[in-house]
Amino acid sequence: MENATAPDSQTLPHRLNLLQGTALNMIDMVGIGPFVVLPLVIQTIGGPEFIYAWVLGALISFIDAFVWAELGAAFPQAGGSYNFLKIAYGEKRWGRLFSFLFVWQTLIQAPLVVASGSIGFAQYASYLFPLDDWQRRLVSGGVVIVIVLLLYRRIETIGRISLLLWACVLTTMGWIIVGGLSNATRPVLEVVQAAGPVTTGLFGAGLGAASVKTIYCYLGYYNVCHLGSEIQNPKRNIPISMFISIVGIAALYLLMNVSVVSVIPWQEVQQSKFIVSTFVERLYGPEAAQMATWLVLVVAFSSLFAVLLGYSRVPYAAAADGQFFSVFARLHPTRHFPHRSLLFLGALAFVFSLLFRLSDVITAILAMRIVVQFIGQAVGLLILHRNRPRSSFPFRMPLYPLPVVLAIIIWAFIFVSTGWSFMLSGLTVTTLGIVAFLILARVKRQWPF
Repeated sequence: MENATAPDSQTLPHRLNLLQGTALNMIDMVGIGPFVVLPLVIQTIGGPEFIYAWVLGALISFIDAFVWAELGAAFPQAGGSYNFLKIAYGEKRWGRLFSFLFVWQTLIQAPLVVASGSIGFAQYASYLFPLDDWQRRLVSGGVVIVIVLLLYRRIETIGRISLLLWACVLTTMGWIIVGGLSNATRPVLEVVQAAGPVTTGLFGAGLGAASVKTIYCYLGYYNVCHLGSEIQNPKRNIPISMFISIVGIAALYLLMNVSVVSVIPWQEVQQSKFIVSTFVERLYGPEAAQMATWLVLVVAFSSLFAVLLGYSRVPYAAAADGQFFSVFARLHPTRHFPHRSLLFLGALAFVFSLLFRLSDVITAILAMRIVVQFIGQAVGLLILHRNRPRSSFPFRMPLYPLPVVLAIIIWAFIFVSTGWSFMLSGLTVTTLGIVAFLILARVKRQWPF
């Protein structure tokens, strides 16, 4: 770690408008997630109540978005949570530790997020082409390489690409929803009523564990915060883009689930590895199923595009701030984007995509991030409200501080729901980060030494 700000680190240009920021959020949120998670959620709950897991995921995202909206509008900078944590806890003391831990975790969990999408991509590709285990790994690694090559360009070009990929996302989801609702073998109302009322027994049946998987499908509603310094009129557009994204994606997810189960019984859905392909094949035949599978792959590819774009700004922001290796603070000399950060995270994502399985990655991603990022940010916002005037927050959530308190409680519940092994792995990564921070602080004679 070099305590220097790169001399050639320039200000990132404000070139992404509201539509482009919302598109990047939504394609980040969808990805391969709902197409591979839908059967897993049903397996976890073991009944038609699975729909509540998707509702709970949307509710958690919406509540947490109030925290992100206040922070993102007040501090629209590259790096998102890195800056939020540093400012909230104090830039010279505890804020240094929390922001360091966020970057530390990002170096591990961001490539894991990209790897999860590329592994899911390869899984669905197996419907089209018979692939053995190593061939699937090579496909997932190849997808990461292509994503890096596409992102190696100016941000305004990326904004235009995002709109095209967004159209593919909406087309795929729309086809599934319209096809299911117009060809339902069971009345849609019957599917919804089968879920029954919410009871305490439902939580015992696995609603918390199932919600861990659905939240994975909603993650990304805050992607625009990582691009804060590149968003036009960020005080207005950052909050609006997040809430539009959550409401829109929640509606698409719920309609997609109801559509699928209205055609294929949930007992059969939970056994399918290619539920979208099976669904379309049931309705329109194998040729249409192949076309649907291609669209799913495009959606997965689109999400990886948005994910790696957002996370590549985090090490850049930390390095430009003098709290990370100065090599990451350098922007491309002609295209003006953090190319070294992009290449580093892309390389790790490539390695992870060859090593890990999708089922192990999804829960670990969430368990690793909850304590420092989600709970840490919410507590940090409470501290900021205590120390700063109201005018410091261009966006103010209704009923403050109730949404913040609810966010902290819910995230704690989700963290426990990941299970002891994943909780332990997340806390271990955090502990190692604290040790690394203390060692570096000792060498550089900085706080707390």
